[in-house]
Amino acid sequence: MGKTKKKAHPKKRTAAFKEKESNELVEAPHSFVIHRGLSCPYITDLTLDFRKIMEPFTALQLKEKKINRIKDFVAMSGFFHVSHMGIFNKATSQLSFKIVRMPRGPTLTFKVHQFTLARDVLSTSKRQFVDDDMFKHSPLVIMNNFTGDGKHLKLMASTFQNMFPAINLAQVNIATIRRCVLFSYTPETNLIEMRHYSVQVVPVGLTRGVKKLVMGKIPNLSKCEDIADFIMQDGGASESEMEDDEQSQVVLPQTLKRKGNLEDNKSAVRLFEIGPRLTMQLMKIEEGLLTGEVLYHDHVVKTEEEKETLRKMIEKKRKLKEYRKKVQEENRKRNLRAKEEVSGKRKKHKSEAAAIGDETKEDSDPENDAEYYKEEVGEDPDEELFKAESNSRKRASLPASLKFKNKKLKKAQEKKK
Repeated sequence: MGKTKKKAHPKKRTAAFKEKESNELVEAPHSFVIHRGLSCPYITDLTLDFRKIMEPFTALQLKEKKINRIKDFVAMSGFFHVSHMGIFNKATSQLSFKIVRMPRGPTLTFKVHQFTLARDVLSTSKRQFVDDDMFKHSPLVIMNNFTGDGKHLKLMASTFQNMFPAINLAQVNIATIRRCVLFSYTPETNLIEMRHYSVQVVPVGLTRGVKKLVMGKIPNLSKCEDIADFIMQDGGASESEMEDDEQSQVVLPQTLKRKGNLEDNKSAVRLFEIGPRLTMQLMKIEEGLLTGEVLYHDHVVKTEEEKETLRKMIEKKRKLKEYRKKVQEENRKRNLRAKEEVSGKRKKHKSEAAAIGDETKEDSDPENDAEYYKEEVGEDPDEELFKAESNSRKRASLPASLKFKNKKLKKAQEKKK
């Protein structure tokens, strides 16, 4: 039998794990994506699709229960380096989406007008480019038309960007950019369109035959007498020249792993939508974590006096909450002290009772009683007086089996007489 290895202590394991984590991984924005409110299978699927967008710095297999509250996720956010939390809330009349900056806010609340699941988007496309390897790296964030007037637009744009890791253009590896997320704002309708694409880079200036050979595909030469016939069967036309425009063509600064995409050569960038889709509208921005002063509201516009009264109410509630916590803490400490005093008194009473019992045993000794009688009366007591008491005590102290034998002996003596 081999020796079993001892498991490391949980605290030691977490400390060793944190040491192995790189600074880049720790500082990257992590996220929780959950759903609240009424149960709906489509909202559950939408939550899972949004987690795929936020990969790899998100809890993909996060389990939710009805007993879990928002404060439970907030309490665990510090341990897992969570910086943002997305909450889909299903009500009877509408669906809302909240983005919370952990752990103190602000909170952005959106009204979801339309959404399309990833499986529905993929079912409508002819060519599906979905690979599990593309989710190993975070997507590229593209912001469109967030340059209007208003601080809420700047805050919304910075929130969307900070949900994903920043890209260092000087050190980035282009091969890791396999996905992109587009946020487009329409000022006329105040709607935000969110789209999710996979990025494909294709070499430009190659015929279909050459491209198949370069990509490593095995061509079908059954109808060709020579390899030249296969290459020239399309008349030397380039597929990229026919389908791609010049705006989608770029000069690669790096050589990609995919064959044909060489450094300083032209390649075409193609986007294939992989879903999900979201059409939403910003409703309000709160200062704190789901509570606090409303910094922006789409429907309600309040005066400075109304804002000041709301600030005073919020401050009053905060002070009242702190006071209640303080009172509860004092009551808890007082109850603990009272319990300790009661337990100490019980121990003291038990020790005193044990001491009194020992004294009574000593006082009930017949020799001590005879000496006390002699001191008080001045005469020696009768021997039978204290002997009878001692005999009765001895009899009382005899076990039941000996008493039973003594009774039998007495009956036998009486019969002999």
